[in-house]
Amino acid sequence: MPEISLAALAAQVFTGLVLGGIFVLLAIGLSLIFGLMTVVNFSHGALYMLGAYFGYVLLTHTGSFTVALVLAPLLVGALGLAVERVLIRPLYGRSPDDPLLLTFGLSLVVVETARLIWGKIGLTLDPPRALGGAVNLGFTYFPTYRLFVIAVTAVVLLALWLFLEKTNVGLLIRAASRDPLMVRALGFDVGRVWFIVFGIGTGLAGLAGILAGPMRGAYAEMGVTIIIESFVVVVVGGTGSLVGAVVSGLLIGQVVGLTTFFVPKLAEIIVFIFMAVVLLLRPSGLFGEAGLLE
Repeated sequence: MPEISLAALAAQVFTGLVLGGIFVLLAIGLSLIFGLMTVVNFSHGALYMLGAYFGYVLLTHTGSFTVALVLAPLLVGALGLAVERVLIRPLYGRSPDDPLLLTFGLSLVVVETARLIWGKIGLTLDPPRALGGAVNLGFTYFPTYRLFVIAVTAVVLLALWLFLEKTNVGLLIRAASRDPLMVRALGFDVGRVWFIVFGIGTGLAGLAGILAGPMRGAYAEMGVTIIIESFVVVVVGGTGSLVGAVVSGLLIGQVVGLTTFFVPKLAEIIVFIFMAVVLLLRPSGLFGEAGLLE
């Protein structure tokens, strides 16, 4: 094996953090929706893709990456609210397979619609000039924009934790995830809670999409692979656990990043090998049945 420099290894660790951040944003959205509503949202990858495309459109028309970064997740979240109200809400109380099949079909419709609107060739999103260079970390140089992605992910996680732990709405969401019947008995509208959670979860998918756009570009199939990997993150962390989604996302990001560096041929299957090992040791995932941010 050739000698590996510390700078190259450190750069790959930071790359794993960036990938892990994208996984975390997607997996938290999936965990929020499943943990509260028991809905397996297969359209999550398509909404991630729309986040990148919406970011491209906003960036093209406004010239401001900040505006695109703020508005693209809001637009995806608004679309998620419409999907919950019109398509998913009538399926509550039925078999969990029904919303799963519906969202899978919806993802195909969204992908084909994106091809019709934006074409089959990927589009390029340019990061803002201020984030276009590289930062000297002392032991290596690393792209400024990728450090920005890590910082945004950390800020979003902190904001989400504060929202769930310190606000009345967050308290209601956590209560509804554990005992929706009691919440109904106390006079609260659980349907409205589900509505809010679905919007938050899909908005996080849109945020992940626009953050990934300058690194991967925007193309119709970009959500196909990453949604499978995101479900792996959720399963490894423990279905319904936000802490599990965070820890698992960061771990799998590092596993993929380091495998790409040392054994590139295994990069595409390493997440499934990792999942198999974890589930053999802990069938319920790293954090089992842990609830929201417990």
